[in-house]
Amino acid sequence: MSVKEATKAAPAPVRVTPEPPRPAKKNRAWDEAPRWQIYLPLGIYLLFTLIPFYWILLFSLRPAGSTSLVPWPITFEHFEKVWTERSFGTYFANSVLVGVATLLMTTLVALAGGYALARFDFKIKRGFMLALLCSQFVPGALLLVPLFEIFAELKMINSLGSVILAETVFQLPLSMILISNFIKNVPYSLEEAAWVDGCNRMTAFRIVVLPLLRPGLIAVGSFAFVHSWNHFLFALMFLNNQDKQTIPVGLNSLMSADSVDLGALAAGGIIAAVPVVIVFAFIQKWLITGFSAGAVKG
Repeated sequence: MSVKEATKAAPAPVRVTPEPPRPAKKNRAWDEAPRWQIYLPLGIYLLFTLIPFYWILLFSLRPAGSTSLVPWPITFEHFEKVWTERSFGTYFANSVLVGVATLLMTTLVALAGGYALARFDFKIKRGFMLALLCSQFVPGALLLVPLFEIFAELKMINSLGSVILAETVFQLPLSMILISNFIKNVPYSLEEAAWVDGCNRMTAFRIVVLPLLRPGLIAVGSFAFVHSWNHFLFALMFLNNQDKQTIPVGLNSLMSADSVDLGALAAGGIIAAVPVVIVFAFIQKWLITGFSAGAVKG
């Protein structure tokens, strides 16, 4: 047999692929808490949070007089009652108008004021910032008398415009402080580069700075909208006619000294809560980013 034939007849060597090393079992650090110590408190907190919502949903969906702990058979008579008989459709429209108008006015005015605080230096800047901070310690009830007298002189009592202006005034200090912090986090060199390219201050702000402020504007606007949506005091004091009332005042009208319609009250609470939940479900990403950016010192 020749060398070639012997080579062909010999079996080819088998290559053994070594097994990859198994990852070592990660030992828990001495200061790392066991998982049950994390999930147990969170589960208890979640339980106490969801039970009231389930209770409201139960009263709103089960028939009147039922004592069942499960909403079956499901009925929407309470929703129909509050929407038609108790004028919640009108209240809902008024609340949307007040919330959107407050959002727009607060955001625009706070944007202008926040830019001035972030980019300009003037003599009373520190005093003005201190006044804005101190205004947060003033409860809204103390503003009722002066605001009522001002709106009475302006013939704005029993007008949604009075509630919109009051809510805007109440929201402006915090919104202006937050937006000024957002603008401080935008490098000033970006505006300078835009000026070199021929833009004026307004154009540079609109093209360069404003797109970077989107998370902050969403955070401030959502905060203003939710506060005006849920605020009860201004609407109660400045609005007299039923067709001008908002949802918080409408919920208060469902309770009387003699009796409380729990089914209607629960249905009204669901109507009041669902729009806010939907809004936060869509903007939660920008909301968290915006508030974390505004918390950083510029």
